[in-house]
Amino acid sequence: MYAITTTATHHGVDSFLISVEARLSSGLPKFLIVGLPDAAVREGVERVRAALRDTFGEFHNGPCIVNLSPASRRKAGSAFDLAMAMAIAAAMGKVEPEAVAAAVFVGELGLDGSLKSAAGTLPATIAAARAGRARIIVPTASAREASVIAGIDVLAAASFADALRLVREGYRDTPVRTDPEALLANAAIEEGLDLADVRGLYQPKRALELAAAGNHHTLFYGPPGAGKTMLARRLAPLLPALSVGEAIETTAIHSIAGLIADTSLMVRRPFRAPHHTTSGAGLVGGGSFPSPGEISLAHNGVLFLDELPEFVPSVLNQLREPLEDKHLTISRAGARLTFPAAFLLVAAMNPCPCGYHGTGMRECRCNDGVVARYQGRLSGPLLDRIDLHVEVPCIDVEELRSSRQEEGSATVRQRIASAREHRLRFGPLPLSAGAADRLALAARKFAMSTRAIERSTAVARTVAHLAGATEVSAAHLDEALQFRSTRERDHACALSLAGPSGREGEHDARDRAGRGRAV
Repeated sequence: MYAITTTATHHGVDSFLISVEARLSSGLPKFLIVGLPDAAVREGVERVRAALRDTFGEFHNGPCIVNLSPASRRKAGSAFDLAMAMAIAAAMGKVEPEAVAAAVFVGELGLDGSLKSAAGTLPATIAAARAGRARIIVPTASAREASVIAGIDVLAAASFADALRLVREGYRDTPVRTDPEALLANAAIEEGLDLADVRGLYQPKRALELAAAGNHHTLFYGPPGAGKTMLARRLAPLLPALSVGEAIETTAIHSIAGLIADTSLMVRRPFRAPHHTTSGAGLVGGGSFPSPGEISLAHNGVLFLDELPEFVPSVLNQLREPLEDKHLTISRAGARLTFPAAFLLVAAMNPCPCGYHGTGMRECRCNDGVVARYQGRLSGPLLDRIDLHVEVPCIDVEELRSSRQEEGSATVRQRIASAREHRLRFGPLPLSAGAADRLALAARKFAMSTRAIERSTAVARTVAHLAGATEVSAAHLDEALQFRSTRERDHACALSLAGPSGREGEHDARDRAGRGRAV
């Protein structure tokens, strides 16, 4: 007695189909799963046995061997339960083997035969659709998540008995359908995170605008309570809305991580803020059976690292390659996995352990050695990959009590959208002769690395796109250089022959008195 059906498993953030073969024979009772199953798969023996007995009142009284093919690849998770139970039911003669072979089955069984959602339902559906399969049976709780994929029928089952009914009736139930474009169109901007709530801090808010318009990594630097975290949390709502492809890709990663609940699609860009005690595997991914880390969970969104120097330096340095390559490759003895990591980094730090070195607010309790060791926890190559370095000063009480209406996020989003459209239309803008000379002089005097030159040029182009210009002027470059190191900022100010460019000019008088300075 033999039957075969199909399920799916995951390899990193990708899924692939697995053939589930069941063979029943005579002899002493034994239930064995082969094909490199992990503990969660092996423990499915009791869940499957209980579900079959609850449904049929009996279980095969002899050897039952289940093979998961290809046997050379590791299998993990509890989503194999439904497929194993269905293959065994077909081998027992309770349902036609051809019927169970005509679908993909994904789901975890309860001891009472109920079907529970399992991590990775969406990528499993993607794998089934890519393989040309006609239908997939998933738990009712996961049906909305799977139904955003076109080209495959998604059928929901609340229990093993319900799935068995679908098979016996020829899969005649109406498939679950969800329109991802409609979901994204109806997604509202996240409320409560508006730039209008931020008083003063014009230069940090300008940095947020540049970061969102040009995908520039940003570091906020300042005393405790100045507003660094408040600013960082307002970056994701400034970014453009997710496309359908981005939304499905982001949802699939979170689905594999088991972070999707009561939703069919992530309609907002993710914002991840891991604690500074996070391990290297937790931040970039990995483990004995590699799973996505925080940088992959922040894919297509924002990764916020608060208290940046408190992270273990070796953990932070693992970000260097993903910041450049937008992906991370992890090699293990039995596998080589690539995780997506196209995130926008925004970090925050204090100037010293007590937080008040050089601020003039309070007396700093840290000596020069303590300050040097604290700041030295951040490697030069990592800082060189961060485009915008911005000081966030504490504003005075008069500014906080001011009744002046601050610019809201809606207005800033419109400028960002216009700048992105301008970039798509004109591409990389050329540097004017004055800007090229200014950049060459700054690079020679302060020994800027090739990466620093490229980053400064990229920021200058974003400034120009926001201004609607067709070339990068010296004034645009001056503003970009202000966001590099302290020496580069001071040099840019000394060289500046033209006034402030872009949005700065509108706030020039009060900015000089109250806005943050680049560091």
